[in-house]
Amino acid sequence: MTQPLRVLAVDDELLALRRLELLLRRIPEAELVGAAQTGADALTQIADLRPDVVLLDIRMTGLSGLDVAAALQAPDAPLVIFVTAFDEFAARAFELSAIDYVVKPVDLGRLRQALTKAAERLETLDAKLQIAELRQIVTALRANRVAATEPGQDIWVQRRGQYMRLPLNGIEWAEAERDYVRLHAGAESYLLRQTLTALQARLGTERYLRIRRSAIVRADRVQSIRKAGYGDVRVRLVSGQELRVGRTYLRKIRGLLLIQ
Repeated sequence: MTQPLRVLAVDDELLALRRLELLLRRIPEAELVGAAQTGADALTQIADLRPDVVLLDIRMTGLSGLDVAAALQAPDAPLVIFVTAFDEFAARAFELSAIDYVVKPVDLGRLRQALTKAAERLETLDAKLQIAELRQIVTALRANRVAATEPGQDIWVQRRGQYMRLPLNGIEWAEAERDYVRLHAGAESYLLRQTLTALQARLGTERYLRIRRSAIVRADRVQSIRKAGYGDVRVRLVSGQELRVGRTYLRKIRGLLLIQ
């Protein structure tokens, strides 16, 4: 392909979308033709702009990236490069597939590699085969996302520049940290590219309680709750860690922990 790849970037996080835009400027083989922050807008722009490739975030509010990909039925549908937090099921689902994925935060070299693969595949991939393959990937991702939410499953987290496997039931508490969530398990902490709300939904809203806007705790790890001063209420975990409770969450925490 002599012309640059025409790329549409889709992500509901503005900072993540901005990062993709900046990286694409550094890849002369690709041209950013549009950007969308919702699945609905992505589908509209795909129909109007007819990009060669869509960089598609999997986890979005409203229509997810999987919903958008499942809606691509036309023979001239673009190739999809999913943008996702690393997960074991993703690696399995994409094995031997023409469809690729990149991990957040997106690396320039990895993005260029994925786009190069897309350019090569565009010249050789049959359109019907492309749609069939995309459907298979979406089905596999959806099935494995459900499996990943079952108790005892692991997630991949980032620590000191490496990705590590962490059992879900080992997470004692978590707090929002800019574009990430910091997970606390024992004496260690790990970064996960996900919103705190999405993490709580994954872990279970009854099992993990919101104690303030930026933190959740595992209910069965709460040992006590106490007043540390005027307007300052804290929960003490079995590990000895004390965490502040936000005023708007105090009544609910007391009720759930049967404390009057």
